[in-house]
Amino acid sequence: MRAFVFTGGKIYPEFITEHPSGDDIVIAADSGYENARLTATSVSHLVGDFDSFPGGDPESAVPRSVEILRVPAEKDATDTQIAVSIALEKGAEEIVIIGGLSGRLDHTLSNLAILESLAESHVHAVITDGQSRARFIRSTSYLIARTQYRYLSLIAADETVKGVSLDGCKYPLKNAKLSRSFQYAVSNEITGNCALISVKKGGIYIIESRDAE
Repeated sequence: MRAFVFTGGKIYPEFITEHPSGDDIVIAADSGYENARLTATSVSHLVGDFDSFPGGDPESAVPRSVEILRVPAEKDATDTQIAVSIALEKGAEEIVIIGGLSGRLDHTLSNLAILESLAESHVHAVITDGQSRARFIRSTSYLIARTQYRYLSLIAADETVKGVSLDGCKYPLKNAKLSRSFQYAVSNEITGNCALISVKKGGIYIIESRDAE
């Protein structure tokens, strides 16, 4: 089963290609409900402390069919993390997070870390706001198609990432070593129909991005 989690932050709806269908579950985290509305997506669950929800009163602003879970403002997890946990509890094997890549840097980094946590649990996950899209892989290979995103960057998540190869790009890599303290595999471009990324040891973020309009 696939789950969509809408969270806060600016999104570019016209560039978002991931949309729920069929039996996909859709969860909004607090103000992420507005992002779901911008993409004309119906939400089944709404969770948060609602400190950033417009008007602060979701009960009067959302359809009665939406299941609302109010959580304390003082808590150990972000609203997005709680929404992802709900998706996992409901059996999601794939999670798409919409939003969460702009605004407060601490939330952005926290949201990227969710991808790493999900990868460790063998749950396929992606986060996108329409301008950027990110995935996380560890010690594996990944085939990525050329899309609307112009740039492709590999960001080391570990102190050292070894055996990184990249084919099908303007600047290929062969058995390279990436360092968390010196990120040089940035702003590459896919030249063919797709690119093949391989990592022998360590974790990386695969980030596609496009220039702002």
